[in-house]
Amino acid sequence: MEKVLKPMSGYLALVFCLILFAGAVFFFISGVEQSITFVIIAMLCFLLFCFFLKGLMIIQPNHSRVLNFFGKYVGTVKDNGLFFINPLYSSQKMSLRSENLQGQTLKVNDKMGNPIEIGVVMVWKVGDTYKAAFDVERYSDFVKMQSEAAVRHLAMSFPYDNLEDDHAPITLREGGDKINSILEQELTDRLSKAGIIIQEARISHLAYASEIAGAMLQRQQATAIVAARTKIVEGAVGMVDLALKKLSEENIVELDDERKAAMVSNLMVVLCGEKAAQPILNTGTLY
Repeated sequence: MEKVLKPMSGYLALVFCLILFAGAVFFFISGVEQSITFVIIAMLCFLLFCFFLKGLMIIQPNHSRVLNFFGKYVGTVKDNGLFFINPLYSSQKMSLRSENLQGQTLKVNDKMGNPIEIGVVMVWKVGDTYKAAFDVERYSDFVKMQSEAAVRHLAMSFPYDNLEDDHAPITLREGGDKINSILEQELTDRLSKAGIIIQEARISHLAYASEIAGAMLQRQQATAIVAARTKIVEGAVGMVDLALKKLSEENIVELDDERKAAMVSNLMVVLCGEKAAQPILNTGTLY
């Protein structure tokens, strides 16, 4: 588990290092002119200067240092500033800033077996430095690989649209925020072992694969045409029924069944035709 450390300020240690360095210079110059003992003292001061200088570290905002002591995890420093730690500690830099990942467009099969192209963009950051440093090898590569696996699993779990599966409660094309929430949860479950926090995940590209895109477009157009024609026919039937009732209620004209059928046929042609009907004037009698 991650353990956050609060190391001592490094300003006092920095002053001490400067004093050691100044002492090393002073004793070295004095030793050259007077005695070899001063040279030895200068060398000791310089060695101590190098030793304590190794314990100084500067941490930038939204960065951290993971500390180890001969292979044992000591803790993580997340504060920013100048600090002094045990010079024998080894440290690993780790960024805590949010990062964008624009995944490559993947070609996979949806739930119905149709080849589709899908791509995602996600925002992530390191939440647990211990897991990111020690539970996985190169956590940035782990994020890329697991994000692709999550996208493939999402695409295979839902149909692209409801053309083939009319009873599908969620589709990739119309799922919207629901699909994005499922994607975020899938990424969170996969990347939690690396201490990664998913802040946002969205589908950035979604389309049929090129080899079936044309056929699917024709199918969508046909479906739209059928739906439009259905609405037109429903409206035309209502208008014809209204016209017959008005003619009967107002006693404008009495029509037998044969004439009613002809009138219905003519009105349906006029109302449902794609082009405007050409009127023909009848100057004779109705019969």
